Amino acid sequence: MLIKDAHIDSAMRHWLEQVVIGLNLCPFASRPHLQNLVRIISSDSTTEIDLLNDLTTELEKLEKHPASELETTLIAIPNMLSDFYDYNQFLDWVDQLLLERNWEGIYQVASFHPNYQFGGTQPEDKENLTNRSPYPVLHLIREASMEKAVKHHPDPAGIPERNIALVESLSEQQINVLFPYLKAL
Repeated sequence: MLIKDAHIDSAMRHWLEQVVIGLNLCPFASRPHLQNLVRIISSDSTTEIDLLNDLTTELEKLEKHPASELETTLIAIPNMLSDFYDYNQFLDWVDQLLLERNWEGIYQVASFHPNYQFGGTQPEDKENLTNRSPYPVLHLIREASMEKAVKHHPDPAGIPERNIALVESLSEQQINVLFPYLKAL
């Protein structure tokens, strides 16, 4: 059974607006969102090959449109890769696709997942919240745009540490509101 797009869209927009932008986890996300340059789609794929085809289609869209028309794309994956280990394995295919299509250095794919877990952490560690999303997500980023944005940020190297401190300071109630799709930590 496929999840309805309206539910997926609502969950993704809540995550983007309340978590990513609202908590300022990505200080570069607000501008393209406010300018309607962020594409959010849901892949109906149920196989890795179909998902790679969807990913290719979206990267080709980025290639055809300048950043002034389409800055970035978020692909929600509601029908597969719910296991974080499987998702991580799939990221190897993503890296291979970027290499084969000569997109390495032009685009990068950031990863988000409902069960995201950084190496060396426990599943319940709050720092994992920085990369937890309502569905498995592939975030397609233009490297040139990222380089430009990072240049104008006062402390890009400090972003991860700041984000971890921020999510670790969240109360259980705040976590339940911001991450309604997760079990309370």
